[in-house]
Amino acid sequence: MHAPTPTTARISIIGAGPGGLTCARVLRQHGIEATVYDRDPDADSRDQGGSLDLHEEDGQLALREAGLLEEFFALARCESQEERRFDSAGRLLGHRLPDAGETARPEIDRGQLRDLLLRSLDAGTVRWGRALESVDGSPDGPRTLTFTDGSTVETDLVIGADGAFSRVRAAVSDAVPRYTGVGFLEAWFDAMESAHPELSELVGRGSAHVADGERGLFAQRNSGGHMRVYIMRRAALDWMAASGLRPQDTDGIRARLLAEYAGWSPRILRLITENDGAYVDRPLFALPVPHTWRHTPGVTLLGDAAHLMPPLGVGVNLAMLDGAELALALAGSATVDDAVRTYEKTMLPRSVEIAGMLEGGAGFLLEEPDAEDLARLGASRADHGPGE
Repeated sequence: MHAPTPTTARISIIGAGPGGLTCARVLRQHGIEATVYDRDPDADSRDQGGSLDLHEEDGQLALREAGLLEEFFALARCESQEERRFDSAGRLLGHRLPDAGETARPEIDRGQLRDLLLRSLDAGTVRWGRALESVDGSPDGPRTLTFTDGSTVETDLVIGADGAFSRVRAAVSDAVPRYTGVGFLEAWFDAMESAHPELSELVGRGSAHVADGERGLFAQRNSGGHMRVYIMRRAALDWMAASGLRPQDTDGIRARLLAEYAGWSPRILRLITENDGAYVDRPLFALPVPHTWRHTPGVTLLGDAAHLMPPLGVGVNLAMLDGAELALALAGSATVDDAVRTYEKTMLPRSVEIAGMLEGGAGFLLEEPDAEDLARLGASRADHGPGE
């Protein structure tokens, strides 16, 4: 069997998201080279998404191993740990303000985090415009990566960091993501202080959540005066086409949403109607629980490729922790296969446990807050912010 050492192995990471880039950076910190392949034509070809809260116990821990924690805090927004919870009538139910100096879960834009990680890597580490078609080759190695442009690469270890619809996953598992029955529509707001001052006051410096059991809204401040709102509803996967709507039909979608959210406070409904630009349809998928696989030499997974879950604040944090732990296992093992076994021995049970806790969690986003939720946020007070 081909059993290369980590320092001599050809290591290929598929996907230049936070998990894959963290893995590449921590490997570099330990003198191990890896090449990252990504389907995007370049680093700026598409929007990278909204804001992320990085936790002390996983995302921040990974950045510490990457030697980037200080640079992270120079970009992070600790004030965005503020949370507000409203009911559909616009009443403030709970409000949490972060303590002075609190750094448990500061926010950072996903694009800023990706840029931080990209800057930390040597030029040429990431190969853009390389969309993976398949992983082939014998378990005895090496593996062959075939890209959609017809090119191939031989590698001793392929790390699938390629997200929800991973092409690497098929090399170790037959599992495919399933639609959860809950979808998001993403709405963007620009120049909050000048163009949307009332909404800026409503949401505050962090996030605001409203839900009535069947539908919800989650508003989240981003850097640079921007905000994103996620309009959350139970809907068929093809709801838009079935309604005779197209993604570009902003007015038609808005009318449909106003009908669905009828009876909600007009003040809250401005989170639906005052967006700048089109809505973006984002149905939520998750992998079956539990998702595991038999150890397969030369291939492993991290992040959403390994354990796609509902978006309840753990996805990027776990992906970065996975990436750091896999890199550390490679730095501390005699062979690549030993390292992968060590990594999977920790990662798989952890992801199974967390996925089990969050199974069906997409529906949690639509539930009205219970006493425990409100106790965590704290009882609302008039001086905490806007009410009706």
